[in-house]
Amino acid sequence: MAPRVLVSDELSETAVQIFRDRGVDVDFMPKLGKDKEKLLELIPQYDGLAIRSATKATEKLIAAATNLKVIGRAGIGVDNVDIPAASKRGIIVMNTPFGNSITTAEHAIALMFAVARQLPAADASTQAGKWEKSKFMGVEITGKTLGVIGAGNIGSIVCARAIGLRMNVIAYDPFLSHERAKEMGVEKVELDDLLARADFITLHVPMTDKTRGILNKEALAKTKPGVRIINCARGGLVDEAALAEAIKSGHVAGAGFDVFEVEPATESPLFGLENVVCTPHLGASTTEAQENVALQVAEQMSDYLVKGAVSNAINMPSITAEEAPILKPFIRLADCLGAFVGQVTEGPIKEIEILFDGVTATMNTKALTSALLAGLIRPQVADVNMVSAPIMIKEKGIIVSEVKRDKTGVYDGYIKLTVTTETQTRSIAGTVFSDGKPRFIQIKGINMDADVGANMIYIANTDVPGMIGYMGTTLGEGGVNIANFQLGRDKQGGDAIALLYVDEKVSDAVLAKLTAHSAIRQAKPLTFNVD
Repeated sequence: MAPRVLVSDELSETAVQIFRDRGVDVDFMPKLGKDKEKLLELIPQYDGLAIRSATKATEKLIAAATNLKVIGRAGIGVDNVDIPAASKRGIIVMNTPFGNSITTAEHAIALMFAVARQLPAADASTQAGKWEKSKFMGVEITGKTLGVIGAGNIGSIVCARAIGLRMNVIAYDPFLSHERAKEMGVEKVELDDLLARADFITLHVPMTDKTRGILNKEALAKTKPGVRIINCARGGLVDEAALAEAIKSGHVAGAGFDVFEVEPATESPLFGLENVVCTPHLGASTTEAQENVALQVAEQMSDYLVKGAVSNAINMPSITAEEAPILKPFIRLADCLGAFVGQVTEGPIKEIEILFDGVTATMNTKALTSALLAGLIRPQVADVNMVSAPIMIKEKGIIVSEVKRDKTGVYDGYIKLTVTTETQTRSIAGTVFSDGKPRFIQIKGINMDADVGANMIYIANTDVPGMIGYMGTTLGEGGVNIANFQLGRDKQGGDAIALLYVDEKVSDAVLAKLTAHSAIRQAKPLTFNVD
């Protein structure tokens, strides 16, 4: 059955057709986003929900979306999506961060010009029949220093445009390397340095706990007298009340704002102030940008629902369409490794270490880790997946670490999982052979080569004569057929393990008979998702 997507906000017919062309059934209901009750009624039918800003994907809506796998936001902002609720339900949230980058960058430059030359006020005055030429003395852009807070996708475009305008550009961004800054032709600086030197400041960072109020009263006091401030990023990055006071005092010469702490912004401390230019969140409002993000969200959602490719996800590692088929068998392996440990480990887990050896170290390890954590938790939480598992692990306070290394053994690549509880450390390693099927190659440091089947039995015992016969006889008498039987030991008379691939689930009575043997310490039934 083809996946189904609901488009509940305005998207172009071209974008809707992309879903159809890629094998997705799509229902286009562009007004539904404003009808909360009807949306709540219909949402259980769909695998995907494509939205703009009108639809609010609240916790209540997400709870009702029993089949939903992905929410796609045509645009960069996801303020209208309850991301924690979606993550806990295992729903991928995608946005389209690049479709409106040029448009937003151009709007920032436009506001900078408008503030520098007081264009809106001059226009209003002239059209009112006045000729106040001396009142609207402006400043040149050329030769001025532009301070860019956030040199990511949009910020870097602003930097390039400003350099073309012959401005001196300095940038503050903790993630910007000196090498990248040099390539861009900008100077990387610390925030206080930027505040002290910039003639214009423009913000291009997301709203986080660290960036909220990044230009507060204290920061504004550090700015160069006569500075002009542009914000086309997110409301709340600048303390509007503090900025209003700085403008009234003359310390700040002007401001251009496209975003506000509360939107729609019907009032603000900035409204009515001299040389403050305000626009109603127009950063992405061009015909080209709106079409670009619509096409992009349709492509991304279709690729995920049809091919398993994940791009521009807020709450999950990206998986490209090219790497998805290569990664798929290793994702299955990672899930099986996690599922093994999750089923045999008793007691709460404190630490998890995942070793990627050889070719696996060059893969998308974040995706593999997410799959492994999902398998680990699934014995306790049945509906967990790659999205929700990392959230749950974090909530439990479990420490997760990844180790990558070059090939060390006979296998081109393998994954090894080691977990630590208060009482023990347990490990298992596995690989994928050319047939694409997962195999366990080591358990508790004991080497073996075992197929992974839907139903298995793990037995830990002391190495004594007669154990193979006893296990086989017990299972045979219980009506259990053995498809494959692998065993190993650390030394003669030491610890031994057996991994049996069986045709059906094993009854409690058979397990009880197995553990009745004095040499068997543990006999655990296992189930794996190997389809």
